[in-house]
Amino acid sequence: MKDEAVLPPAAQRVQAALAALGSDARVREMPGSTRTAADAADACGCELGAIVKSLVFRDAATGAPILVLTSGTNRVHEKRLGRQLGVKLERADADFAREATGFAIGGVPPLGHPAPLRTVFDPALHAFETVWAAAGTPFAVFPIAPADLLRFTGAEEIDVT
Repeated sequence: MKDEAVLPPAAQRVQAALAALGSDARVREMPGSTRTAADAADACGCELGAIVKSLVFRDAATGAPILVLTSGTNRVHEKRLGRQLGVKLERADADFAREATGFAIGGVPPLGHPAPLRTVFDPALHAFETVWAAAGTPFAVFPIAPADLLRFTGAEEIDVT
């Protein structure tokens, strides 16, 4: 793990956001890619389900971003989730995701965004004592208890599958 001072700027922003929330979670820069859930599970030495995928969607009517935090093994059922949220969900493209979160796809963290985002939390993440979330770059992650992640993000807990 690299010292916080030598983390890339995007990862430093995530570390600062964690600290501001009172979390003792530490961002770690991995030697291998964490861009995909499978890559992250390999790099972290954990089950695929313990990886938090941060997926950006768009409310088709308003254009507002919606961040979905889901287990690495799960696939979001967009229509069902949209009905539960009362919106029509569209997958966001890379430019929209970066504009909404301040981070590029492959490193979008669940927190530390320039403005608050409506966030949804997959209850399947509670199956793990520790989950691993992206920390701003395709090589940076942080471990955290699912309950802490839910609390720090202020997410709505909804079955996303």
